[in-house]
Amino acid sequence: MQRRDFIISTGLGAFGASTARPRSVEAQDVRWQYDGKGTIARFGVLTPDFDPVPESEMWAMVPRGVSIHAARVARSGAPGARFVEPPHVDDAVDRLVELAPRAILLGYTSSSYALGAEADGRVRARLEQRAKGIPVIFTCQAATTALRHLNVRRISIVHPPWWSDASNNEGMKYWRDTGFDVLQCTRLEPLRSFSEVAAAEVFEYVNDHTPRAAEAVFIGGNGLRAVGAIRALEARLHKPVLSANQVVLWEALLAIGESETVTRYGSIFSKPGA
Repeated sequence: MQRRDFIISTGLGAFGASTARPRSVEAQDVRWQYDGKGTIARFGVLTPDFDPVPESEMWAMVPRGVSIHAARVARSGAPGARFVEPPHVDDAVDRLVELAPRAILLGYTSSSYALGAEADGRVRARLEQRAKGIPVIFTCQAATTALRHLNVRRISIVHPPWWSDASNNEGMKYWRDTGFDVLQCTRLEPLRSFSEVAAAEVFEYVNDHTPRAAEAVFIGGNGLRAVGAIRALEARLHKPVLSANQVVLWEALLAIGESETVTRYGSIFSKPGA
């Protein structure tokens, strides 16, 4: 028997072919479905224990390869500055540090309003020290960076329908003290206790209540589900629309060079970084 016929008859030909042309790693990877692994980065999120919105909105927006991991902060009484006081927020930071995230995102707005920008910066520095140097990104500071990145000065603010008059007024003062011309600062209506708000409702309210002179809209309050309406609002209003969870994620992605990979959640992501 000739050598070629012997190899074929014994099956060694197939074996030889497979060893000569091994399957590439890429071909093998086709078998596996995307599993949410943070191959690019992991981000931690600090969120109130009752609030499902910040982490779910961020999961909706993040590019593949970025993962979101929430630590829930126990309630400590009335909303506002107490959210960022020890011990509950510190305990949540400690839990996130164990994950070694690239950044920790604060899914809370009214604490910044209650504190004011200067005191807010000191609280951020304290939490970053607690986080062993991991950057901690606050919503209002991220929104300020985003608005200035867009060269915007005249803004319209919309807050959640469960906020008090006092919290709404603190928000107006915060933005004016930060240097912006606040054309209006309202709460989404009808007023109600904390609940999920549909994108259609956010769209209708913001569309109907945005002053023409406003250069941008900021939808504050991380518990107000809003990112699903941003693209439609920008198309209708022809101006940037920012929201609480959108801007805090944008700043985190900007820091790792991934902000422009988000394409459906607002023009802020498509503007090149400074």
